[in-house]
Amino acid sequence: MRRPFMISSFGLAVALAPAMLFAQATAPAQQPPAQPPATQTPGAAPAQPATPAPPKLTLTSPAAVLLVPIKPDQTAVFEEFAGKLKAGLAKSQDPILQKQATGFKIYKSAEPFGANALYVVYIEPVVPNAEYDLFGMLTKTMTLEEQRAPETATMWKRYADAFASGPSRLSLTPIGQ
Repeated sequence: MRRPFMISSFGLAVALAPAMLFAQATAPAQQPPAQPPATQTPGAAPAQPATPAPPKLTLTSPAAVLLVPIKPDQTAVFEEFAGKLKAGLAKSQDPILQKQATGFKIYKSAEPFGANALYVVYIEPVVPNAEYDLFGMLTKTMTLEEQRAPETATMWKRYADAFASGPSRLSLTPIGQ
């Protein structure tokens, strides 16, 4: 009685192995939401200047889309985050951020993304090898005083908690032009 069950289970596992491998190989890489930057505690010794960390999320195609799933009850928080990011990009004096701002648009999808709301960040033209991690971009638009303000840690937590998961990236290349 046990032998037929063992043989059929083994046969089923062997038959499904290619499908599982294919699904793992083709599944889009989803990153967890970026962690908000750590803020320095008041009174602590200033950190030594470090070499800049490499960008967490870079884009190399001419255009790209970031699909950002947001918890359905947190859309107002994400829209606050998006507004703060867009305002920061608009006032930034950083030449790379200024270039990024020219092709940076955020849309809300009318259709849900599973159980979550979906926001689409459309970027064209892409600034090659620039940081497109949304938290990293917002940090770059903030002054040191804003980054160190006590309420900033609470703000980062609220924003990070709104994300259902990290963004999915779609690199786009035009065809037939």
